[in-house]
Amino acid sequence: MFKVHAIAPQRLPELLRVMPKAELHIHIEGSLEPELIFALAQRNGVRLPYASVEALRSAYAFTNLQSFLDLYYAGASVLLHEQDFYDMAWAYFQKAAADHVVRAELFFDPQTHTDRGVPMAHVIEGLSRACRDAQTQLNISADLILCFLRHLSEEAAFETLEAALSWRDRFIGVGLDSSEVGHPPEKFARVFARARELGLHVVAHAGEEGPPAYIWSALDVLKVERIDHGVQAIHDAALMKRLAEEQMPLTVCPLSNLKLCVFKTLADHNLGQMLDAGLCITLNSDDPAYFGCYLNDNYLQTFAALHLNAQQAYKLAANSIEASFAPEADKHRWMHDLKQCFQGFFEQD
Repeated sequence: MFKVHAIAPQRLPELLRVMPKAELHIHIEGSLEPELIFALAQRNGVRLPYASVEALRSAYAFTNLQSFLDLYYAGASVLLHEQDFYDMAWAYFQKAAADHVVRAELFFDPQTHTDRGVPMAHVIEGLSRACRDAQTQLNISADLILCFLRHLSEEAAFETLEAALSWRDRFIGVGLDSSEVGHPPEKFARVFARARELGLHVVAHAGEEGPPAYIWSALDVLKVERIDHGVQAIHDAALMKRLAEEQMPLTVCPLSNLKLCVFKTLADHNLGQMLDAGLCITLNSDDPAYFGCYLNDNYLQTFAALHLNAQQAYKLAANSIEASFAPEADKHRWMHDLKQCFQGFFEQD
């Protein structure tokens, strides 16, 4: 086992910035910055209900998940052509490269676009081209995970999956997102079974605003390989024990939880408690454009608020790499690089 030494507290922020890490919970539509929204609106002749970038950004004051989603879907209205989806993803990848992200698994919501008449081809071709360029130009390994909108029907999810199969080689899995409360995972049991039959990875949002019961359902009914969010697990001791024993990855998004009022303050967040309980926690940005915080921001602010240390930094970064759906050879290489990064800091101290 890799031994993590203590480092000077003042050097921890720099270690957090430069250590290699994976991002496993990033909604690519949620990376659409106001400046790019306005640029795409102008390019595509879309009229926005905001007079300026500043007016749009000032609307980013959310009281819960739904208040965010309403604005999120409005922002996506400017995405019409393949190049729009490419430009959005490429902007994210440039920020990810600056944050030393070596692996990114991007959620995308085709129903948000196809329901507006945007062809599936425009969505997937634009995003997958950006993923390829991220690999060749930025050395970021990237793949796509197609998400179903849970406030819509399972029938609509089936139709979306079948429509996407012409591009089966362009995405590696399916997920479940959007409004959680009132839409339990079991609503999508059959479409997830179909995805597993197709050899796709399966993940699902559960336990952000929804109860621990949703996490149980995601595990036992959808048979997911990762839980997205999962912070409500803390209220169910039996669930916490199971998650720890199975080392089920949870893709936790602290600053998203703060912005959506899941926790009153970042100091109240239970990420440290879950780490201490032995859960496989990863740290992610969720919808960084709307919450103002990309991956390194989440690391820096969370570590400061919860007084986390270098051992926990290594654990979070290692968890993110090991919980990814990347090839084992890539994960082995990134783990080597992670250890080398930490070793370099130990030697300097």
